[in-house]
Amino acid sequence: MYYYRLIVSYKGTNYFGWQDLGSNEKKPTVEASVRQALSKICKYQDCTISVASRTDAGVHAQGQVVKITIPFEIESEKLLLGMNSLLAEDIRILQCEPCLSTFNANKDSKCKEYHYYFCTDSIYNPVLNDSVAHISSTVDINLMKQGCELFVGEHDFNSFAKRDTTMRSKLRTIVSCEIVETQALALGNKVYYLKIVGEGFLRYMVRYIAGALFSLGKNELELNDIKQALENDKEEKISTRAKSKGLHLIKISY
Repeated sequence: MYYYRLIVSYKGTNYFGWQDLGSNEKKPTVEASVRQALSKICKYQDCTISVASRTDAGVHAQGQVVKITIPFEIESEKLLLGMNSLLAEDIRILQCEPCLSTFNANKDSKCKEYHYYFCTDSIYNPVLNDSVAHISSTVDINLMKQGCELFVGEHDFNSFAKRDTTMRSKLRTIVSCEIVETQALALGNKVYYLKIVGEGFLRYMVRYIAGALFSLGKNELELNDIKQALENDKEEKISTRAKSKGLHLIKISY
């Protein structure tokens, strides 16, 4: 068997997340699309796919890391070009290189970086609709920046994640968390992103953190509400989770 590490970028709007839902499920996923392309290249012989982060429906990625196992050797550049020729335009293989059989895309990762893009313009530019969330124009960005500081470090994120009884620990370490203003899109006057880097994340964790910060910026929450939620191991959520479309997986470090 031969092993390759891929860097995959995709626009998640038309997909029900990364994970393949099985042959009986007609909802399109990114993994199913990648698997279909790979299967054609491998002449329908057995191949396996494992991923660093199983993004949810509507979530985008610029730097998803995928390990594939195929039954025969293919030159990396040819494999990259071949897969891209078979994939839809909203999924692209950016890099392809051989890797060791022992490489584990998820467990070997050191940090994952997510951005949550949002716009505070009073009138929302419809061009941003698929990839940038729109929140109140009266949001207090400085207060949100203060709220970001509370998430840095090791905390129990039970109040900021989907309930999962199979998860032994909800402790996670956030390396950095900040609000950044960006002019890169040039499609709105008030476009920002929540930049959050962590050693690992629970399901919906970034979206619940973003939702809490939005509620804080709208004066629906206080800083102490977030602090107490991090200190108390409770299932109750202090805010709704932010919409999926603003979330982008940016980079995974090893």
